[in-house]
Amino acid sequence: MNGKLLVMIATAALLVAGCQHIAEHLGTNTANNNSTARSTPDEFAAARAMYEKNCKGCHGETGNGGPVKLPDGTKLKVPSLREGHALRHPDSDFVKQITKGGDGMPAFGEKLRTDDINGLIRFIRHEFQGGITPPPEAAKSPMKDMKMKP
Repeated sequence: MNGKLLVMIATAALLVAGCQHIAEHLGTNTANNNSTARSTPDEFAAARAMYEKNCKGCHGETGNGGPVKLPDGTKLKVPSLREGHALRHPDSDFVKQITKGGDGMPAFGEKLRTDDINGLIRFIRHEFQGGITPPPEAAKSPMKDMKMKP
């Protein structure tokens, strides 16, 4: 009887050891599979943070714009970044508006670098405008830059 008991204990010990080995092996493979399936980094992370900090207060979380009351009591109708004029302006118009401000929008030219502004524009085009191709830049007329004699 002692022999049978000893064989059963030895068999049980081998089964437990074998199961642990298999579990460790499967766990390692699962970990390796997870590490190879890495997520794609957010190329707009920096611009998203800048929008959150500088733009969201007026243009809103989804870029819809709308009526905004400024701290000084002034009321503005902030344009949507999703429709209307925002879709019809080339990137250079966005750069100018963000840099110099105007029509109630503060200027960010002293606060943001050129790369930051360009990143914000790419973010806006992607996030709020469905990745549209911006309208072409307006061609400068040679006559426009020439000074005419009276």
